[in-house]
Amino acid sequence: MAHYRSLGTIPPKRHTQFRYDGETLAYEELMGEEGFSSDSSLLYHRHIPSAVTDSSVWEVPDAATVPNHPLKPRHLKLHELFKDGAWQDTDVVTGRRLVLGNGDVRISYVVAGRTSPLYRNGLGDECVYVESGSARVETVFGVLNARAGDYVVIPRATTHRWIPKAGTPLRAYCIEANSHIAPPKRYLSRYGQLLEHAPYCERDLHGPTELVTATGSDVEVLVKHRGPGGQVVGTRFLQAEHPFDVIGWDGCLYPYTFNIADFEPITGRVHQPPPIHQVFEGDNFVICNFVPRKVDYHPLSIPVPYYHSNVDSDEVMFYCGGDYEARKGSGIGQGSISLHPGGHSHGPQPGAYERSIGADFFDELAVMVDTFRPMELGEGGQACDDGTYAWTWAGRRP
Repeated sequence: MAHYRSLGTIPPKRHTQFRYDGETLAYEELMGEEGFSSDSSLLYHRHIPSAVTDSSVWEVPDAATVPNHPLKPRHLKLHELFKDGAWQDTDVVTGRRLVLGNGDVRISYVVAGRTSPLYRNGLGDECVYVESGSARVETVFGVLNARAGDYVVIPRATTHRWIPKAGTPLRAYCIEANSHIAPPKRYLSRYGQLLEHAPYCERDLHGPTELVTATGSDVEVLVKHRGPGGQVVGTRFLQAEHPFDVIGWDGCLYPYTFNIADFEPITGRVHQPPPIHQVFEGDNFVICNFVPRKVDYHPLSIPVPYYHSNVDSDEVMFYCGGDYEARKGSGIGQGSISLHPGGHSHGPQPGAYERSIGADFFDELAVMVDTFRPMELGEGGQACDDGTYAWTWAGRRP
């Protein structure tokens, strides 16, 4: 995280006795990245945070993938995955359906209405984009209030739960890394401050503002972690005391929200490449967003993207608002994903190139993940593939 925060009550000196009520000793826990060599925070607990009374297998939602072979672009219709009111009995953690994944990042989709179990991801950071609805996200660091358009960035091993607003479906696009997720390095000073050319700043990042306290013994926490051969597995812990017992914390590692409406688009006289849309990065992947914006103003500009080959990456685009000019005529709409794999040239649909000439504004909203290893199809992706998108540029099927 780019800047220091504190919440609750903490002692004046770290790693010293802290008697939070004048008598009872608090238990200090360091949550830190990269083996004491990167960002960290110190949390002060009423109980021993490592005390567990049981450990059993948690069968995580289907994490198997199949290769995109033979190679072709795909159109995945995510809104077909949750129908007929099933969201009312679904939660954000256990109800996720894996759409795409590789060894670096997994993308799932869920429509939820029920409070999730307590959960932490021991594989990597999570970046959950809220397509619609709202939720209270309770964490060991405190409460986040998530609304439509928010990215909710949750550091690895942060215990939390999702509580959707009653009566309203929460649509969430879940990006799970096997690494950390952070602002791009080119946006940061050598000390971690967001620079003047960055499309957002610290004022746009919203961390917890109130602690959450709960009590109880033998409290269940679901943990996702690495298994044999690097596969995704789960464990069900019973913690001796409720993990929401934090008195205070401080540091530079904590969950936060960032709303896509606070991203300030960068524009130019001619079409600008996707890195200008970047919002976060992880190991071997980046996250970008395309927001409503003025477009190219050279007198001979063509505002939609030129045709391009993803030589080193797969491009995954989630369409979550507006009217995406380059994809008109393809069947893609809100709730769609397009997968354009490395090794295949792609670009505007037939007619879009010409229609865009003279446009001065695009009203579109999309979240893009570019990966540097091939994406494979998960159970959810296979279930909602339209099967025809690859042939739309030619206008005929094989």
